[in-house]
Amino acid sequence: MSLTSVQSRPAAVKKAPTGSTRRTSLTHPPRTGLLLVTPAVLFVAVFVLVPLGFALVISLTNWPLIGTVKFTGLKNYTAIVSDAAFAKSVLYTLLYTVIVTVPILVLGYTLAVLVRRKRRGSTLLRTVFFLPFVVGLSTLSFVTVLEAQPDSGAINIILRRLGITDGTTAWLVDGPLATGLICVLVIWGVSGLTMMLLMAGMQAIPREYYESSELDGAGWWRQEWEITIPVLRPTIAMSVIISVVGSLLAFTQFYILTRGGPGTDTTTVVQYIYNRAFVQLQLGAATALSIVLVVVVGLVTAAQFWLLRERD
Repeated sequence: MSLTSVQSRPAAVKKAPTGSTRRTSLTHPPRTGLLLVTPAVLFVAVFVLVPLGFALVISLTNWPLIGTVKFTGLKNYTAIVSDAAFAKSVLYTLLYTVIVTVPILVLGYTLAVLVRRKRRGSTLLRTVFFLPFVVGLSTLSFVTVLEAQPDSGAINIILRRLGITDGTTAWLVDGPLATGLICVLVIWGVSGLTMMLLMAGMQAIPREYYESSELDGAGWWRQEWEITIPVLRPTIAMSVIISVVGSLLAFTQFYILTRGGPGTDTTTVVQYIYNRAFVQLQLGAATALSIVLVVVVGLVTAAQFWLLRERD
């Protein structure tokens, strides 16, 4: 046998045992994958699972900040059913969520339509519209506290010059007025995020869709209704979910502007839980309420995903 024939013969291939489908990667062994995911697993375990387990333990006790810890079982959870103040905060939070969700979506969509095309001034408008979200609700709330003062605030000065009010309205000591002011603040401050999400989705739609519809005689409104909105359905769903979850967990603007007052007229669920934990020093009851809130928000989010999912 010649050397040439030996070299040209293919090397013997080691066959796996009959019935075996296991494959071993030479470049990505299983141990490498485990090493890569270990930091993420440890992060989730240390900062999510362990605190969650500890919170469950706290919710089964009285756990005062000062005093002896006593095991109370499910008492904190059963007490939620008869907690009228908590029920009032839930209803108020739901009302607030309903009020702000649709305007945020509508205003965000309108702003996205204005700035989605590359025309003169569009970049400046995007910056102006998105700036309130970048500044943040905390800063906007502190500014609103100053501008809503009855005697010196810019809100009353402007309304007085327009002849709408006498310029002495106390916005933050009246429940409905404070709620309206906070809703306007949040709609203005958060719509920029919705605008950016929807604008990114609009710019990803191929121009050929609109050109074909123009050949068929479709106008602007028909194009929006039959092309833009259907294609943007996943983005719109994501924007609505972000808005609803943020509204259900609202705290910052209410704490800064009204502290839940006057009385408990503007007390949200998170504000109520905060008061139970750090004002009434009932950490066990507050933790039980927090766990219930997390479960409810998770169920609401899952329901929104199911209702707003893309159907074939």
